[in-house]
Amino acid sequence: MDVRFREVDPFNCWIWVRLAEPLTEAETPYLQEMFDSWYYLGKLGGFNAENLQVHEEGADISWMHYTQEQADTNLAAVMHNMGDLETQATWCRIWVDLGTSDALALDVLINALKTLDQDVVRVEEVVIGGINSDWPVEEQPESFIADGQPWPR
Repeated sequence: MDVRFREVDPFNCWIWVRLAEPLTEAETPYLQEMFDSWYYLGKLGGFNAENLQVHEEGADISWMHYTQEQADTNLAAVMHNMGDLETQATWCRIWVDLGTSDALALDVLINALKTLDQDVVRVEEVVIGGINSDWPVEEQPESFIADGQPWPR
């Protein structure tokens, strides 16, 4: 699975996934649920690199002291919005407003796509940012407003 980055606007970011073959009806829920789960974690502030106390502790976390004060001093890092998964031939795309979430969110997404590639559907390429010249996008389609529904979607 190749990963490429183009110009990334965190508040208006397209994520492109090229598969080896068009997505089947049976495979679609796996990709959709992966993006939905990733988004909900982001919406809840899960991708905050300023508060990685457990990660920074290292391998031995037994009896670790988690400092709530440190967690409380960090600014919120939340995703703002995500569009619907769209498919066209072997390409899938989704629009996301990463909001104030950290780049950690993209690492987590890439890791999840790598596992999806190994276990479910062959992912040839992931492109973060930019627009594919053969698949134009609208300025702000209505579907980007979480289908007109308040969160959670």
